[in-house]
Amino acid sequence: MSLPVSKEAIVGEEIDKGATEPRRVTRLIRLPEVQHRVGLGRSTIYRWMAEGKFPKPVQLGGYAVAWAEDEVERWITSRLQ
Repeated sequence: MSLPVSKEAIVGEEIDKGATEPRRVTRLIRLPEVQHRVGLGRSTIYRWMAEGKFPKPVQLGGYAVAWAEDEVERWITSRLQ
Protein backbone atom coordinates (compact mmCIF):
# COMPACT_ATOMS: atom_id res chain seq x y z
CA MET A 1 0.00 0.00 0.00
CA SER A 2 1.43 3.38 -0.96
CA LEU A 3 1.20 6.52 1.12
CA PRO A 4 -0.73 9.49 -0.25
CA VAL A 5 1.57 11.96 -1.97
CA SER A 6 0.89 15.68 -2.04
CA LYS A 7 0.51 17.52 -5.35
CA GLU A 8 3.55 19.65 -4.45
CA ALA A 9 5.70 16.55 -4.18
CA ILE A 10 4.57 15.31 -7.58
CA VAL A 11 5.06 18.62 -9.37
CA GLY A 12 8.37 19.28 -7.64
CA GLU A 13 7.66 22.78 -6.39
CA GLU A 14 5.88 24.37 -3.51
CA ILE A 15 2.57 26.08 -4.11
CA ASP A 16 2.07 29.40 -2.36
CA LYS A 17 -1.34 28.86 -0.80
CA GLY A 18 -1.50 32.52 0.25
CA ALA A 19 -1.07 33.87 -3.27
CA THR A 20 -3.86 36.18 -4.40
CA GLU A 21 -3.06 36.10 -8.12
CA PRO A 22 -2.98 32.94 -10.20
CA ARG A 23 0.45 31.88 -11.36
CA ARG A 24 0.99 32.81 -15.01
CA VAL A 25 2.67 30.21 -17.17
CA THR A 26 5.08 31.56 -19.76
CA ARG A 27 4.10 30.54 -23.26
CA LEU A 28 6.81 29.89 -25.83
CA ILE A 29 6.28 31.31 -29.30
CA ARG A 30 8.07 30.35 -32.51
CA LEU A 31 9.69 32.67 -35.05
CA PRO A 32 6.69 33.23 -37.39
CA GLU A 33 4.58 34.48 -34.48
CA VAL A 34 7.45 36.64 -33.16
CA GLN A 35 7.82 38.18 -36.63
CA HIS A 36 4.10 38.84 -36.82
CA ARG A 37 3.98 40.48 -33.38
CA VAL A 38 7.00 42.74 -33.79
CA GLY A 39 6.73 43.43 -37.52
CA LEU A 40 10.34 42.55 -38.22
CA GLY A 41 11.97 40.06 -40.54
CA ARG A 42 14.03 37.05 -39.52
CA SER A 43 17.37 38.68 -40.41
CA THR A 44 16.63 41.82 -38.38
CA ILE A 45 15.52 39.79 -35.36
CA TYR A 46 18.70 37.70 -35.39
CA ARG A 47 20.94 40.74 -36.02
CA TRP A 48 19.34 42.64 -33.14
CA MET A 49 19.73 39.58 -30.90
CA ALA A 50 23.47 39.55 -31.68
CA GLU A 51 23.63 43.27 -30.87
CA GLY A 52 21.71 42.77 -27.60
CA LYS A 53 18.71 44.76 -28.83
CA PHE A 54 16.21 41.86 -28.87
CA PRO A 55 15.48 38.98 -26.45
CA LYS A 56 17.27 35.71 -27.12
CA PRO A 57 15.30 32.50 -27.65
CA VAL A 58 15.43 29.32 -25.61
CA GLN A 59 16.67 26.09 -27.18
CA LEU A 60 13.92 23.48 -27.55
CA GLY A 61 16.08 20.73 -28.98
CA GLY A 62 18.09 20.27 -32.14
CA TYR A 63 17.74 23.46 -34.15
CA ALA A 64 14.32 24.38 -32.75
CA VAL A 65 14.10 27.60 -30.73
CA ALA A 66 11.28 29.69 -29.30
CA TRP A 67 10.93 32.97 -27.45
CA ALA A 68 9.27 33.50 -24.09
CA GLU A 69 6.07 35.36 -24.88
CA ASP A 70 6.37 37.65 -21.87
CA GLU A 71 9.91 38.72 -22.89
CA VAL A 72 8.71 39.63 -26.39
CA GLU A 73 5.75 41.54 -24.91
CA ARG A 74 8.09 43.46 -22.57
CA TRP A 75 10.32 44.32 -25.55
CA ILE A 76 7.30 45.61 -27.50
CA THR A 77 6.17 47.67 -24.50
CA SER A 78 9.63 49.19 -24.08
CA ARG A 79 9.65 50.23 -27.76
CA LEU A 80 6.29 51.97 -27.37
CA GLN A 81 7.52 54.19 -24.53
